[in-house]
Amino acid sequence: MTKMNVESFNLDHTKVAAPYVRLAGIKEGKNGDVVRKYDVRFKQPNKEHMEMAALHSIEHLMAENIRNHTDQVVDMSPMGCQTGFYLTMINHDDYEDVLSILEKTLQDVLNAKEVPACNEVQCGWAANHSLEGAKELAKEMLEKRNEWSTIFKED
Repeated sequence: MTKMNVESFNLDHTKVAAPYVRLAGIKEGKNGDVVRKYDVRFKQPNKEHMEMAALHSIEHLMAENIRNHTDQVVDMSPMGCQTGFYLTMINHDDYEDVLSILEKTLQDVLNAKEVPACNEVQCGWAANHSLEGAKELAKEMLEKRNEWSTIFKED
């Protein structure tokens, strides 16, 4: 295969084993800041995906709550394929701490009483949310917490 500009396009999606959290890239800025991008994969590529309303709600919940556990988050963005998220952090290089932060954030999802910013003023598709679906995604991910560091299938 020809090497692509987008890192994830060079990943063999048939060899990964979701769920996992994978360091997907590192960029260093001119002033020495280091940005790390993590592939936070909830669902097995090309086999399953997150339903949009649940994905939308867990995106809101994680994006809001993860910042309660660290001030080094730049962004938490859903993948278009609906199988996971990209977590971008600045000046943070402790993978185990990233896993801990994600675990705490998913616990926050389980304890949520509502989806933050779930209204027409703060959200572009406010009618498309599912708190119950978000909680189910968080539960499934947390149940496999011990697998998050295993990226590839055993042959």
